[in-house]
Amino acid sequence: MQVNIGLKCNFACKHCHLMCSPKSIEEMSRETLEACLEAFHKHNFKTLDITGGAPELNENFEWFITEARKTIDRVMVRSNLGILEDDGFGHLYQKYADLGIVIIASLPHYRKKNSEKQRGLNTFDPTIAALQKLCALGYGQEGSGLELNLVFNPQGAVMSPSQSQIEREYRGRLESDFGIVFNNLFTINNCPIGRFGDRLVETGNFEFYMNRLIDTFNPDTLPGMMCRSQISVGWDGKLYDCDFNYAIDLPIKDKTTIFDLAKNDEQDMTRDIVFWNHCYVCTAGAGSS
Repeated sequence: MQVNIGLKCNFACKHCHLMCSPKSIEEMSRETLEACLEAFHKHNFKTLDITGGAPELNENFEWFITEARKTIDRVMVRSNLGILEDDGFGHLYQKYADLGIVIIASLPHYRKKNSEKQRGLNTFDPTIAALQKLCALGYGQEGSGLELNLVFNPQGAVMSPSQSQIEREYRGRLESDFGIVFNNLFTINNCPIGRFGDRLVETGNFEFYMNRLIDTFNPDTLPGMMCRSQISVGWDGKLYDCDFNYAIDLPIKDKTTIFDLAKNDEQDMTRDIVFWNHCYVCTAGAGSS
């Protein structure tokens, strides 16, 4: 179960499909968070994937991860990490470690100039500082049980390069330059919606990029598409097949909400998946799921 607990973010990244920013006000309520936990157990989900925005900005975030870890073995938080260096959030380093939270962190590049092209000025240094502090607590260290995974998005209207190649580059540069280690790196293609989609239209590259996605369709990616094994919960409790569908307001076909799942443990989770053109992003090249 992926839960988007709010769109407010301390960054405003150029590739963000949800167009999150410090100006966003959408936030999941305590009632909806409670319904997520109830539905999680009633329908035997295995992993709780918490995302945003910057999920740490939800006023009930700490309550949510604490309650979740009481009964859920694998709780993941997708963080830009820079938020942990802002005033009032530094205590979350230890909180994450104490709870054994799996951290999924976006890092556009290991070079400051390249990273800030995508994320904006003054975003690289706090992210690196956060990674160093997490590593000092044991994250990414073999045998620690504290999992730290990074995510790479390419810049511009191009496909992601080889995941194994990029992972080797990141491991070498991050450890030699900053003393940072991590468990895994995942490469994903940019989705042609949100800010990235707007940029493609503005630069006249939208049709080119869509054709690129279609031309590099890989049927081997189909079994692993995220929409086949997860449900995405929007901040208001609506259900979606994935976070990309959530971004463009394409709910699941029967319009079920998380409150329906929380009330009825016999609710049938089998469904026809809602497709649109952006779905090619998860089937192009090595995929994005």
